Amino acid sequence: MSSSDDSDRIFKALADRRRRRMLDLLKGGPQTTGALCSAFPELDRCTVMQHMRVLEAADLIIVQRKGRERWNHLNVLPIRDIYARWIGEYAESAVELMAKLRTDLETPAN
Repeated sequence: MSSSDDSDRIFKALADRRRRRMLDLLKGGPQTTGALCSAFPELDRCTVMQHMRVLEAADLIIVQRKGRERWNHLNVLPIRDIYARWIGEYAESAVELMAKLRTDLETPAN
């Protein structure tokens, strides 16, 4: 599996606002599938499960079964990897520009 395939799956998973909302709900801690389903009353359980499968395929959630319950945990590592690849590099350039601007503004004009 290539890194490009992984990135494609992550971006596809993050493209849907309902899946992003699911991840937001999991930021507070693991939740059962039932709890996630109740957070989306406009969707039936089957649709919620389809969204969760997309998140699981992208490795954005980790599923743990405890008895009859299915607990869903947020996995932030793929998001961290996206940040490092796409944002970290640009943020470094922006910080350098801000440092240069500060130096230029603090240097007295002759």
